[in-house]
Amino acid sequence: MSNTELHQLGVAELAAQLKSKEISAVEAAQHFLARAKQHKHLGAFVAIHEDTTLAQARAADALIAQGKGGRLAGVPIAHKDIFVTKDFPTTAASKMLKGYQSPFDATVVTKLTASGAVTLGKLNCDEFAMGGANENSAIAPVGFDAAQPVRNPWNIERVPGGSSGGSAAAVAARLAPAVTGTDTGGSIRQPASFCGITGIKPTYGRASRYGMIAFASSLDQAGPMGRSAEDCALLLSEMCGPDLDRDSTSLDVPAEDFTAQLNDSIEGLRIGVPAEFFGDGLSADVRAAVDASLKEYEKLGAKLVPITLPRTELSVPVYYILAPAEASSNLSRFDGVKFGHRAQKYADLNDMYKKTRAEGFGDEVKRRIMIGAYVLSEGYYDAYYLQAQRIRRMIADDFQTAFKDCDVIAGPAAPTTAWAIGGKSDPVSNYLADIFTLPASLAGLPGLSLPAGFGDAGMPVGLQLIGNYFSEGKLLNAAHRFQQATDFHLQRPAGI
Repeated sequence: MSNTELHQLGVAELAAQLKSKEISAVEAAQHFLARAKQHKHLGAFVAIHEDTTLAQARAADALIAQGKGGRLAGVPIAHKDIFVTKDFPTTAASKMLKGYQSPFDATVVTKLTASGAVTLGKLNCDEFAMGGANENSAIAPVGFDAAQPVRNPWNIERVPGGSSGGSAAAVAARLAPAVTGTDTGGSIRQPASFCGITGIKPTYGRASRYGMIAFASSLDQAGPMGRSAEDCALLLSEMCGPDLDRDSTSLDVPAEDFTAQLNDSIEGLRIGVPAEFFGDGLSADVRAAVDASLKEYEKLGAKLVPITLPRTELSVPVYYILAPAEASSNLSRFDGVKFGHRAQKYADLNDMYKKTRAEGFGDEVKRRIMIGAYVLSEGYYDAYYLQAQRIRRMIADDFQTAFKDCDVIAGPAAPTTAWAIGGKSDPVSNYLADIFTLPASLAGLPGLSLPAGFGDAGMPVGLQLIGNYFSEGKLLNAAHRFQQATDFHLQRPAGI
């Protein structure tokens, strides 16, 4: 394959060519940097430092020449702008952190760098990861003078999903072979669905949260996004592992090679199909694609099992009580005192706090801070926050009951395909779009979205697979076997 077609390779294929020296890491980095410039109209990148990237690529080539380097040696990737990076600015897509340069790397970034990956840059997202459409970014993408919504490569008039919309758009447009994202309530799985790529949120605590700017600490989790399940398995294998000294939510579970289970038979795999995921709110085109995918699984030897997750509808109000409550606490650190934006004119300390936060935060972030402060306030804590925590426990119990009858759970990742930019101006309608991803997040379960076909106007549809705790390998294998039998993950937007 010529260097002009490198973007057609998956992570495994690219890593193999780098290891065999058919191409160099510098050539790969230059190719993807050029593509990022060529498709800058998508607004996917918020920071690119060519000199830094090429220096990393030269270092990777030197290691490869010595027969050294990790599994991802020389493979170009990019990071969601929620992960702090010492060589690139980190803004969380907010005016509050515009121009901030971290003195250290997030653990996920450190692990991927140690495996030999080369960083192309930082990717756009909703401000502080709060949003489902990537329309809430306050930072100008590379090539723009002002903030712009990220555009879906399949139709630039539509959203890519959020909050990891820049990550999803970059993979869909082949601006990077694979990327990192974060998932609090579906922010890896929903944009993966909208952009026709694969993305996985691992079990909560599998990947370190150290250096990942917090939104909701009991929900936030890092994960990879790539063209295929195999690509995601390679990245996830490098990202996970205990980080007990630096992350109190990190699990003491050894790192695992998630590629080891790929190609296992799925004959007899019991796939639970929850009735609640196929109700009136599911659009006909998405249902048709998901139904066809489930039939494909039956052809592969899997068995469909009807199940019920009776508290699915409660996941939306529960999430939008708990996540804002945690956000209001986490974002209190952005007060203009230590780092980040500070108002230029103020009368006293309280006035400085107020003006700094009013200027630095966008509307959606302010909305969630206010909701969170309200539900945590005296007189409402018991009625809202504690009650939501009780229901969260019940939602997790519903999954454990379901897993007695099935091995994995399948359904749509989102109720519709990607909507038009500006098409959901009502915040509640945006929140309701997370109905199928929120339950697994609240339970801390691993969830994956893989391309499952196309809906109206040729927009991608994602199939969501949910597994029990620590079943990432099983999920990735189930997705891999499906992708061996179909080509949805290989199809690309026109002109890409």
